[in-house]
Amino acid sequence: MFGLRSLTFTEEPPTPHHCCTTGSEYPTMNTTTLTQESAGSSLRTPMRVHRLTAALGAEVTGVDLGEVSRSDELFAELKALLLEHKVLFFRDQDITRAEHVALAERFGPLEDHPVAGSDPDHPGLVRIYKDRDNRPDDFENAFHCDATWRDAPPMGSVLRCVETPAVGGDTLWVNMALAYERLPEHVKEQIAGLRARHSIEATFGARMPVQQRLALKERFPDAEHPVVRTHPETGEKVLFVNAFTTHFTNFHTVENVRFGFDYAPGASELLNYLIRQAAVPEYQVRWRWTRNSFAIWDNRNTQHYAVQDYWPDVRKMERAGIVGEPTF
Repeated sequence: MFGLRSLTFTEEPPTPHHCCTTGSEYPTMNTTTLTQESAGSSLRTPMRVHRLTAALGAEVTGVDLGEVSRSDELFAELKALLLEHKVLFFRDQDITRAEHVALAERFGPLEDHPVAGSDPDHPGLVRIYKDRDNRPDDFENAFHCDATWRDAPPMGSVLRCVETPAVGGDTLWVNMALAYERLPEHVKEQIAGLRARHSIEATFGARMPVQQRLALKERFPDAEHPVVRTHPETGEKVLFVNAFTTHFTNFHTVENVRFGFDYAPGASELLNYLIRQAAVPEYQVRWRWTRNSFAIWDNRNTQHYAVQDYWPDVRKMERAGIVGEPTF
């Protein structure tokens, strides 16, 4: 690869291209071209950014993620694109595991997962392997933010497809800032200031023997987060409840509860309504994986859903999760 010295932006008029989510044409899709100029050479390699839906998501072509892992300038451009589009997609990235980890560590330290195992040679690189002997466990096929059962949920993740089924195994992402923005005003007023619990015990721990489940909860007590969090870099308001959320912690007040049913089932009905917002197609993008394709997403303002329609076919993924910060 050439050493990268400078990047210039040129806007191109919209051109028809095939969206990787469905294979159909979107003739009005915006395309941005970033030009990578090599040191000591007039050669220019275009890095193109293709928006995939109006809500979120962009596919980036003409860039080597291994090179991004070593370039301050390229990483700065990638980080800016991530804040703009919330999830970025890349294809044909035949980089090493070490480069995968180095790229993720550009965002911050990596975290391990207490249930899923890491690659023994690359701590923080979690293996999510599904095959005939390790069928899907039905945790991924729910709309969720990763690890909101932590007091400081992950900032984001860098996910690679190692092996993909012949068909199926797509992943959807959801713009939860947009989901909040489009809530009715009276709902926004009702949930302002509400907080909720998020539990690993009630999800990953549910199938464990009692003592193992209780030990897991002792290691990771239920976390409490605002129902509407603020993105620390963009300032966006984000609807922050998902499949790990079990209940509100401060709903039972005189303003909210006149009779018992206002709380039970009233509070859970409101929570379920909020969780269901992630299922709105207008807030989503869907990605069809291929070998050595990557997704990089912001876990602070998105949710995702891994479609489990492929077993007993094989699907192998490797994810580097990035340590986040406490919510506010």
